[in-house]
Amino acid sequence: MIRYLRYTLALLLFVAAGAAAQQSERFGPYELHYSVVNTTFLEPRVASSYGITRGKNRAILNLAVREHVDGGTVPRSMQLQGSTRDLITAQALEFQEIREGEAIYYIAEFRFINEEWRFFDIDFRPQGAEETFRFELKHQLYEH
Repeated sequence: MIRYLRYTLALLLFVAAGAAAQQSERFGPYELHYSVVNTTFLEPRVASSYGITRGKNRAILNLAVREHVDGGTVPRSMQLQGSTRDLITAQALEFQEIREGEAIYYIAEFRFINEEWRFFDIDFRPQGAEETFRFELKHQLYEH
């Protein structure tokens, strides 16, 4: 049952991310994939199993890092910390690591106001990396 729920969450996050144009950014040999997904896109049972609160003003930042090696890529775990802010307030993000087969990704839940621009500041260090990288994102959110 847990395996099914994890697979379902991963599938929903990546399908929703694909609809919202999942993106990536390169940091040396590492590629950070990121997306922002409204929690209303998650099935209630799946959201509940991960302690995610669904709501029209709640979203998830989804991050995964892959290392380019030998003509391909491999997933890497990472240490990370970050925050999100609007023009007035900021909040620290609490990331949850999720592993499904070889996939490793990190999600953090946050609240937003309709049509608001959110800014994300993330510091991450992939497993095996000698440096910490800084990732910044600006994303506009809408209630669903």
